[in-house]
Amino acid sequence: MRSYIILVLIAVSLFSAWKGLSEESPSRTSKFNELVWADEFDQPVLDTSRWKAIIGDGCPELCGFGNNELQYYTDNNTNLSLQDGILVIRAIKDSTGNKAYSSAKLVSRNKGDWKYGRIEVKAKIPEGKGTWPAIWMLPTLDRDLDWPLDGEIDIMEHVGYNQGTVYGTIHTGKYNGMSGTQKGDSIKIADIHERFYIYALEWEEDQLIWSVNGNVYYTLKRNKEAYDGWPFTRKFHLILNLAVGGNWGGKYGIDDSIWPQTLEVDYVRVYQ
Repeated sequence: MRSYIILVLIAVSLFSAWKGLSEESPSRTSKFNELVWADEFDQPVLDTSRWKAIIGDGCPELCGFGNNELQYYTDNNTNLSLQDGILVIRAIKDSTGNKAYSSAKLVSRNKGDWKYGRIEVKAKIPEGKGTWPAIWMLPTLDRDLDWPLDGEIDIMEHVGYNQGTVYGTIHTGKYNGMSGTQKGDSIKIADIHERFYIYALEWEEDQLIWSVNGNVYYTLKRNKEAYDGWPFTRKFHLILNLAVGGNWGGKYGIDDSIWPQTLEVDYVRVYQ
């Protein structure tokens, strides 16, 4: 009986946690309160003073973007559009660029670059095996990127074979996916593909804090790490994309019956 009661209490607790994330709650109290950069996507076309649309499949420098991804990125209206104040990135099963799928990827490099602050992205993600949406950051450098040494911050990643689990992660020279030592955590969200959630990163000099709708699920402290463990002391820029397949997104194959799928973004806001 005692075990039964404990199980019931656990179930109620889990249900409450999921239900709480189903409701948009105010952002957690932040030290960053001045809005310094934003895109509400209220204009009829993409604001190219804030974003660059990436074209291609990464070749010849980094075919498949280093992850064996199967999409070809375009800036066509079929893959990238603004509809009723929402940015829509649409992945489609077609043969664009001799790839099996097409999609879109936006980068704010040299148009939106920040050192420390709070980055908020209100988004609704796709569902289905083979989808791999991401909201992430790379450093803005005056030289070629040396990955993973120069760092990567994943504000939100989701792989369709594990529907409802959002990941927040860093990659550095010391901690990275190639060696399986990347640092991060995840949070479960019941209706992740049905409604918009606010994915946020608080980036301070000595810590990173990930939250969804104001619910903090991971805090990473610097702990005196040198550059190879903490390269997050220079400006980074934002990337929004919807990949198809790849080493992680396609780990258990691709469901060809689900396309098209969309990553929808209501707004991006940066506070310092």
